[in-house]
Amino acid sequence: MHLFIAGVGLLVATLMAASGVAAVARGWVLPMNRGRVLRTRLYGCGQLLIAVALSWQMGVLTGLVPLPDSAPTLAGSVLLIVGLILLMLSQRSRARR
Repeated sequence: MHLFIAGVGLLVATLMAASGVAAVARGWVLPMNRGRVLRTRLYGCGQLLIAVALSWQMGVLTGLVPLPDSAPTLAGSVLLIVGLILLMLSQRSRARR
């Protein structure tokens, strides 16, 4: 069961990473987010950080990252939160929409 969840998580991380690379390199954002995103490079960096965090978490889940205690989970969570903050900073505020 862990391998199935890790496989789906890695698939999602790969899609997020591809979208992040497209945003950083070309300034391309998915059509559903184009109206909200102001800074595409910052948005892409946030997506890349989230992809790294998901990959890290899936590595911890499957045992590929053998570090003791909760340090790997905490590191992945911190990366995820930083990525989400970057995504929030890259978008317009509600007042400017």
